Amino acid sequence: MALLKTENVSYSYYGRIPALDGVSIEVAEGDRYAIIGSNGSGKSTLLQMLNGLIHPERGRLFFRGDEVTEGALREAGFLRHFRERVGFVFQDSDVQLFSPTVQDELLFGPVQLGLTEEESMSRAADVMKMLGIEGLRDRPSYMLSGGEKKRVAIGSVLTMNPEVLLLDEPTNGLDPKSQCFLIELIFQLNEAGKTIVISTHDLSLVSELDSSVAVLSEDHKVERIGRGEDILKDEDMLLKVNLIHEHMHSHGQTTHRHRHSHFVFHRH
Repeated sequence: MALLKTENVSYSYYGRIPALDGVSIEVAEGDRYAIIGSNGSGKSTLLQMLNGLIHPERGRLFFRGDEVTEGALREAGFLRHFRERVGFVFQDSDVQLFSPTVQDELLFGPVQLGLTEEESMSRAADVMKMLGIEGLRDRPSYMLSGGEKKRVAIGSVLTMNPEVLLLDEPTNGLDPKSQCFLIELIFQLNEAGKTIVISTHDLSLVSELDSSVAVLSEDHKVERIGRGEDILKDEDMLLKVNLIHEHMHSHGQTTHRHRHSHFVFHRH
């Protein structure tokens, strides 16, 4: 049984701007899974749907075999069951951070789940240590760098100890050092048993993670599903979905075109 599964889901904004069209994917427990596509292909929409933030106009979403619907999420028992197990990190950390201090951000989730103050504080301390943000404990979010905000946003989800971590465009706007930290963290969390799902158009990240991949086309459909290494070798498909492009160059009287991407394979 898939941990997360969509069956032919479709979605449009305001009933007229298409975002997803008949998309079916399956995420296995313990997987690293990347949803990739060009800007506007629907990858962030699909990730939000996996978190129950929006709901399919057509098609169905399942978590551990149970259908996730608006009605199901109105039931207190299922809502808690789902929210405890599936965590979401927004692309823009400023959307996610709202508490007075970093420690308050990390305490919010456990308190909402009904954990004791002692257990909530213990979780927050453990997560701050893991993320290297103990020194930011009493700092408000507006005094944090972009990389620090990303760590705090991730920490605010990790204190709830979810089974699944959904990360929307996690490397956007991060400097190389912060990107490296994030990739290492994803591996650590995955090795600890957490299922990781990301949306991205960063092919370098896909190469680093060696994940399962679903490719969304510019017409909001699934173009291909496979292993990252195989997906990244298919230049015809990557060109078709606008994840790589062609350059024209002139050398004297000769003009030629070649394909170009902004990623390289990570070599061990």
